[in-house]
Amino acid sequence: MSVSWTEDVLKSDTCLVPVRVYRGASFTKAPPLVLHLHGGTFLGGSLAEGHSVSIELAGAGAVVVAADYSTATEHPFPKALELTFNLLGPLCGLRAKLADRKSALYVAGEEAGGNLAAGLALMARDQCVGGLQGQILLSPMLDPCMATGSFREESTNSKGCRWAEGWNRYLGFAANACHPYAVPAYCERLASVAPALVVTAEDDPMRDESLNYARRLRQAGVSVSEHVLPGPTGWPASYSGSAETEPKWKEAIRALFAKFFQETGAFSAQAKLST
Repeated sequence: MSVSWTEDVLKSDTCLVPVRVYRGASFTKAPPLVLHLHGGTFLGGSLAEGHSVSIELAGAGAVVVAADYSTATEHPFPKALELTFNLLGPLCGLRAKLADRKSALYVAGEEAGGNLAAGLALMARDQCVGGLQGQILLSPMLDPCMATGSFREESTNSKGCRWAEGWNRYLGFAANACHPYAVPAYCERLASVAPALVVTAEDDPMRDESLNYARRLRQAGVSVSEHVLPGPTGWPASYSGSAETEPKWKEAIRALFAKFFQETGAFSAQAKLST
């Protein structure tokens, strides 16, 4: 798999946002265009930490615009969400330049970025931003209570709780925990959001909240594809690609991405990735 990337900036309504644009060596005439949001537990994160997932999205046939929203996490909700939401319009305007004028638009994110991707899908529905074809959520941070069984399993092995620190920084004060865009797990109206691909793993602390969200989306009539990868994956820490050996999960999620793009109409039934 050959993927190249370049660094650039994308102008939102309020500022310039550093981005990386990833492209595979070969893709279909109208490849999906993906806004990718890295992890970082709302305590930071970087484009470099999201590199591995961006590579796999591009390897699945997409043109990927990975946005560095980390400076916005220095401020409580809704700063990071507003910054990333304000990138959707410019991306639509640059669709023909970046990919193709007929390219379908997706949002994707892992961990804290998964929270933002879920929030963006809700905002796009509510604010009538058309054209969002799907949301890709990898181990999304959705529930600040951190009381699920998978989180309790993680707490027995962790030193300190970066998750609680990250939620506290992002929410700022308790009232924000009731806002559906900040905490998608608590959203009571999920109907009509973009189709979702939800991926977690057996050893993922966000496993239970990911599956609960997938279930609730499905109950609301949303098309959902959910997958639990076998452990060990080291998620979410291994998203950053810092492991000495190539993680086994990369090929699996690339296949899931490609399948989701095809199922949601980004590729025609006849279109196939070039090899």
